[in-house]
Amino acid sequence: MGMLMNQRAMALVSEMCGRLDELGLKRLEMGGALVLDAGVQAPGGLQAGVELARVCLADLAEVGLGMGEQGGWRGPLVRVRSDHPLKACLGSQYAGMQISAGKYFAMGSGPMRARLGTEPVLRELGIHEETACAVGVLEAGKLPTEEVVEWLAGKLKLPAAMISLLVAPTTSLAGMAQVVARSLETALHQMHEIGFPLEMVVSGMGSAPLPCPHPDTITAIGRSNDAILYGARVEIFARTDKEREGILEELGPRIPSGNSAAHGKPFAEIFREAGCDFYKIDPRLFAPAQVVLHDLATGRSRTFGELRMDLVAQSFGG
Repeated sequence: MGMLMNQRAMALVSEMCGRLDELGLKRLEMGGALVLDAGVQAPGGLQAGVELARVCLADLAEVGLGMGEQGGWRGPLVRVRSDHPLKACLGSQYAGMQISAGKYFAMGSGPMRARLGTEPVLRELGIHEETACAVGVLEAGKLPTEEVVEWLAGKLKLPAAMISLLVAPTTSLAGMAQVVARSLETALHQMHEIGFPLEMVVSGMGSAPLPCPHPDTITAIGRSNDAILYGARVEIFARTDKEREGILEELGPRIPSGNSAAHGKPFAEIFREAGCDFYKIDPRLFAPAQVVLHDLATGRSRTFGELRMDLVAQSFGG
């Protein structure tokens, strides 16, 4: 793979800095750190969302947008494909870093998580990078302040000048696209939670419908989650061994979002009932609607879960 994840992401950020007008981005300096605004004050756009997702994935995955059909629904789809899914998704893309400094709060993604390396999932997978730079993506409606940059620099043990942050809210087109690009990541995270032997995973791909962003934050968050919980289909290619030939049939049914008692209601409604606190929501809900597991050792494929495009259409406003 060549460069480490933060180096790969930094190379992509440098490329984006040469395309600011084309991508609808605004370049800022905050407390010495580079900040790329992709939807707070800057217009952003679909391609900016693709590039944000690529940064989240440390450029270890292909991300694309296109029209398509899924479960009888036709419209724009966000597609992700990776031959390095554990590093790309769990090591980088998963929003496992809470950015909290003063009154500022954001969910943090990207390879800066691997630079910090303190999350349990990173420790379990042995993912940690000693890099001279760190790149992160913040899902937030406000740009980070100097206080936030100082806090991050302290956490990452890096000078602010070596930190790059990309920011977009879910209410923006770019922010919505990068969140919906998490279909594969949610499947892998759920597989980790149920104890699936992740060393068996070879490659993965996923697709989810892209909704129109909504100016109301909770409605926008609801749509982005419904796209995955009810509309995402993920394909995982794994290689079992003789001792665990039945592992796909045993654990596969436990991966999709339908395992959660909260399944079946629009996410905005679930979110409001939880007091707008993600951590009060059943974690089993954060998974794709449907997962197909392919066993490279036997050539067998198994499908689990079902798409609920009726709920997707309801959430997306018809």
